[in-house]
Amino acid sequence: MKSFVIKICIILFVIFLVGITIPVHKKSSDNEVIFWTLQMSDFSTYMNKVIKEFEAQNPEIKIKWVDVPFSEGEKRTLASVLSDNPPDLINLNPDFSALLAQRGALYEIDENYTGQFNKNIINSLKYNGKLYSLPWYATSAVTIYNKNLLSKSGAELPETFEDLARIAPLIKEKTGSFVLLPNITENDTMLRILNKYGVTASNINSEQSVEVFDYFKNLYVNALIPKESVTQTHREALEKYMAEQIVFFQAGANFLNMIKENAPSAYKNTDVAPQITGMLGQNDFSLMNFVIPLRAKHKNEALKFALFLTNYENQLELAKLTNVLAVNEKTLKDDFYTNYDQDDLMAKARVISAKQLNKIEPSFKTMKDQKEINTIVNTAVQQILLNKNTTEKILDDVSDKINLILAD
Repeated sequence: MKSFVIKICIILFVIFLVGITIPVHKKSSDNEVIFWTLQMSDFSTYMNKVIKEFEAQNPEIKIKWVDVPFSEGEKRTLASVLSDNPPDLINLNPDFSALLAQRGALYEIDENYTGQFNKNIINSLKYNGKLYSLPWYATSAVTIYNKNLLSKSGAELPETFEDLARIAPLIKEKTGSFVLLPNITENDTMLRILNKYGVTASNINSEQSVEVFDYFKNLYVNALIPKESVTQTHREALEKYMAEQIVFFQAGANFLNMIKENAPSAYKNTDVAPQITGMLGQNDFSLMNFVIPLRAKHKNEALKFALFLTNYENQLELAKLTNVLAVNEKTLKDDFYTNYDQDDLMAKARVISAKQLNKIEPSFKTMKDQKEINTIVNTAVQQILLNKNTTEKILDDVSDKINLILAD
């Protein structure tokens, strides 16, 4: 709560000091829906086409599209929802959407309007059983792997983290490469892995949590994952994969193009498989969504446009342009997401990713002060892997710190 209030105060002070008007549009006309997106200008041809089609079908409604740089999205949105004239429809990530929902700044959406969407995704967006956002598109990581190194090791393709642990010594012995570089101190990566075992920030000192942390500790102290695992991000993991220093790399299908362009020899030996799962067997995923501010002037029109943007045809066209996953259930059943040529690695990854959306529950839930919680957890990861105190003692301390945050 304190961090949210401080953020608001800072923004209001800057507005007062510099004379910035709360952003970036004038008061809309009676039939004009103000629509904000995050860094979609590269797809302006598609966006303008969809807007034109919507306006033709709904001549009483006009759409004013404003594209906001991704780095400014949260700051501008926070300022706008404090004003009396916010945008009517805003493209955000679910984490920040949840924060706004917690503060009562968003319009509640009737679930009767969600029939066209993947039901698991809709459930993942609920806050206290209520819906304050609609999904736009999704991503779900696949396991990118070096089939040559895997074959050389004689190991089987893993399905779970436990499988990875079993084959890690064999891979190291037979190939000299590491099994993977887990980015377990990057953002909420560790918490998302824990979610695959039924562990949340609220029960992070549970017995199951200790086992998961110790799983990575054992890999680390036995030099079966790189020492850089305590600090490096997915970018460094990508570099190690392209250098054939790790066998497995979990990432979105879009990373295949980077590998193809920057490391053609590694790409030649690359294949894809479903993402590594945990005890519960569900898949991790990410979303971008739409919210309607509580103070928006054209809520019904904004909702109508959001549903138009996410209908079967518009979802399919966007997916073909961007390689994202649709959230429309009918689109996900299209041949584009169900069939692929064996020689088309990108298509194979897309089909695997789409199928993963059928098993995503229980999904990872953002909590208040999530960034602060991430920092506490990631610090604990480093302490545990570097053998400072016992895992149980460290996680008890982490639990105390998180409970203080949640109680604030």
